[in-house]
Amino acid sequence: MSRDDRKRAIGKVVSVAADHFIIEMHAGTDNFTVVGFDDVHYVARLGSFLMIPVQTEYVVVEVVGLRERDPGSGSAGAGELNKASSAKFLDVVPVGMLPQERGAKFRFGVSIYPSLYADALYALDTELDRVLEIDVATETAPGLHVPPAPTRYRALSIGKSVVFEGYDVKVKIDDFFGGHTAVLGNTGSGKSCTVSSVLQSLFEKADENRARGATFVVFDVNGEYSQALSPLAGNGIGVNRLILDGSANANRFRLPHWFLDQSEWELLLQASERTQIPVLRTALGLTGLFRAKSPEALVIKEHFMARCITECFRGADGDSPVAKFHRVVSLLQKYPTEDLNVHLLRHYGANFQYGNFQNNNLEAFLSKIGEKLRDDVELPSYDRTPFAFDDLEECLDFAILYEESHGNRQIRDYCSQMLTRFKSLKERPDFRFLRHDLPEGVLVPTMESFLQGLLGLRIVGGLAVKQNQIIIVDMNAVEDEVVELVSSVLARMTFRLLRQAKPRNRFPVHLLLEEAHRYISEAPSRYAIDANRIYERIAKEGRKYGLFLFVASQRPSELSKTVLSQCSNFVVHRIQNPDDLSQIRQMTPFISDSVLKRLPSLPKQHALVFGTSVNLPTTFRVRDANPLPESDDAKIRDLWFHKEGDAANIRFRADAAR
Repeated sequence: MSRDDRKRAIGKVVSVAADHFIIEMHAGTDNFTVVGFDDVHYVARLGSFLMIPVQTEYVVVEVVGLRERDPGSGSAGAGELNKASSAKFLDVVPVGMLPQERGAKFRFGVSIYPSLYADALYALDTELDRVLEIDVATETAPGLHVPPAPTRYRALSIGKSVVFEGYDVKVKIDDFFGGHTAVLGNTGSGKSCTVSSVLQSLFEKADENRARGATFVVFDVNGEYSQALSPLAGNGIGVNRLILDGSANANRFRLPHWFLDQSEWELLLQASERTQIPVLRTALGLTGLFRAKSPEALVIKEHFMARCITECFRGADGDSPVAKFHRVVSLLQKYPTEDLNVHLLRHYGANFQYGNFQNNNLEAFLSKIGEKLRDDVELPSYDRTPFAFDDLEECLDFAILYEESHGNRQIRDYCSQMLTRFKSLKERPDFRFLRHDLPEGVLVPTMESFLQGLLGLRIVGGLAVKQNQIIIVDMNAVEDEVVELVSSVLARMTFRLLRQAKPRNRFPVHLLLEEAHRYISEAPSRYAIDANRIYERIAKEGRKYGLFLFVASQRPSELSKTVLSQCSNFVVHRIQNPDDLSQIRQMTPFISDSVLKRLPSLPKQHALVFGTSVNLPTTFRVRDANPLPESDDAKIRDLWFHKEGDAANIRFRADAAR
């Protein structure tokens, strides 16, 4: 041990265990403050660090408790505590190793343990800098520049340490944003302000190397982030707010129904596996078949129509002949071909009146139709070709008719519940955003153009250029069922896009999930769409493709354990619920109990950060968000106690209570 190290020794190690040590301070100290050769050191502050030399390294330990024992306390009639002669003890836990060589990096975890009576040293500021990585937070960007050279972030300041006065708490950019992150805490503890503050810190950099390549899609279920994030727009940073209120208004967010994949339709209509799913799959395939123009598709289309028409006239179900006839008319009118159309009915004497259709003409008509039947024809699968919402209702009816033509006479009864659910979906006003018509001559949104807008891109000269770095999907006006549907479909579409991108992992996207427990729950979903499926897959595989989750929740015990288990960084605010505290303990086995015991008493705007982006779990005060998100507490005194006649300056939507 060097001479300088001996000067800063404050005590000896008197107990060594795998998870904790005890240090007895040198006799003669009347308090836990040590005047060193360089400064005054408060060595007994909970959360502070000490150094224990072991060979060519220091074992870095964190102070988690302090005790004092008077030598005469055991004797009868002992007087007041003698502070100068009493034994003073520090309870510490090992956290990592710091090489004594200057410039060497701190590493988490302990590989060598100290011996009994090893010296304990107070930490120098330079050592704290290395432990906490308080070094230059930016690096010069590559390339030739005219001084001063533009810089880019290596680490991002998110607040101030509550233990080490004046120290910024920084997270490593690559580690914090290169993995999944969870921001947890009770309501009112400051989660929304933390998220807003982190994004404001990221985008406030003034020189030319701003975070222009970032993409944050914010699922804002409480409508609070626009106020905090919209002012970031400018100087190459764009913010786009998409408002979803369930309506089909032109200035509101809409999701074309043909973007839903087959499994999402199955969940939305709660189709049963044995009978309803096969019919639904056939119907979805028909939505593309009826609009296809190729010769191969025409053969399949006419085969299908011939099957259904034959079944309408010869089937034994309970519909009247007139109803069957009008079903045929509808099929030939809406999906005509050159050979199969309403003119064929007129040719055989039917003028849209079944009574004019004589038996001999009917048989001749069916014989003509029979020429279109083919053996071993497979209907096409669902390819998400744009189709009108009403088309699916007709295609469901024709799919049932097609099944009946194969002898399955009870299929209509088996599918009645699914048909009822579809009609309910068609009539519900809060699902108007999903229903699209296809008017003639009007361009419909393609999946490519839709995703470009969602991810803040625009096409210039055939190349995709970033236009918006923050995209806020404001879902405050809709219920959880709609939130779950929209968030899961958008997440699935984004995941599929990034999986197919070449080269892979060159366009990072972060999905910021506010109030995530409402739609990524450990319990089975109460609604048709189960968002857990896609989010758990993203949690496990998204990193490989550059898709990351930024999860914010006040109930970690209700969140999907799979999603939480894949998070590599955590920012935890005040947590008081025993179930939530238990969940935090299970997620963080490497954090001492003394750190976790602080969580129920953390003040507002204070948090504990741990994970791969910081060397050590650190309690800090979150930097102020400016402007704040729209999540401030109600000022009860101001709102309750006022003069007669004063009115609240507030407006309500007329249909909000429906």
